[in-house]
Amino acid sequence: MASPPPPPRALVRRRGSLAPYGFLGPAALLFTLFFALPIGFAVYLSLRAVKVKGLGLGSHARTEVWAGLSNYSSALADSELLAGSGRVLLYGALLVPTMLGAALFFALLLDVPRVRFGAFSRLVIFLPYAVPGIVASTLWGFLYLPQVSPGYYLLTQAGMSGPDLLHGNGLYLAMANIAVWGGTGFNMIVIYTSLRALPAELYEAARLDGCSELQIALRIKIPLVAPSLVLTFFFSMIATLQVFAEPMTLKPLTNSMSSTWSPLMKVYRDAFVQGNIYSAAATSVVIAAATLLLSFGFLKLVNKRANGGS
Repeated sequence: MASPPPPPRALVRRRGSLAPYGFLGPAALLFTLFFALPIGFAVYLSLRAVKVKGLGLGSHARTEVWAGLSNYSSALADSELLAGSGRVLLYGALLVPTMLGAALFFALLLDVPRVRFGAFSRLVIFLPYAVPGIVASTLWGFLYLPQVSPGYYLLTQAGMSGPDLLHGNGLYLAMANIAVWGGTGFNMIVIYTSLRALPAELYEAARLDGCSELQIALRIKIPLVAPSLVLTFFFSMIATLQVFAEPMTLKPLTNSMSSTWSPLMKVYRDAFVQGNIYSAAATSVVIAAATLLLSFGFLKLVNKRANGGS
């Protein structure tokens, strides 16, 4: 029986040109449904407002009207948003250097030749990252309470008083500790993977020249893993600007934290407590725009320095 004739070349070429779109289709659909459309809807809501007639009673007493940029002007002039942004910047200044410094230290320590229990140590350092942020914040929150914390109990039995981590400036230390505990492992893995990709001949040549492990780390390893440090700093900066789980979880445990401690907490309060989704949408768009501008500015600065200032 004769075999069927091969398809025309034009048909084969057309199928080949459509194949990439078939692979990109599911990702593009998910991106549109769960990322692009919510952003577009948030922008739409930010340009709307509710007009109340009379006492606001009845089915037609509240109507949605065009508000223009009034929600944005109110958000930018809101003192609570500005104060929350300042607190988040202070929190980030405390968190990011500490977390990345610890991640770099552990990565360099695990990259030392003939290190013992390396696989077990990597697992132990990375394991806190697998704990959800809400669960970690709840666990640490109860450890911060003097009435139930075993650490405070041991300090009391020893005749000492523990630090107050749920009031005043102690809140910054409390939340930074939670984030450092949970995020160091992920950043350590990123930096450690970059270290393992470096050629071993560099280390051997440095040892032949009489360099110690500390000198190798400072003069070879850290400069060569600078792109990984930039990447982890970039991700940590974005996560810090969007901090929400830690302060929201610690808020019921202390009277020193307001419902607008961070910008995202203000968005949550406006949308789900006060029911003003239009103001919340405008504030969220402002936060997203500020995050984009800071991220773009940071990457632009890094690229400029990498290119020698040109």
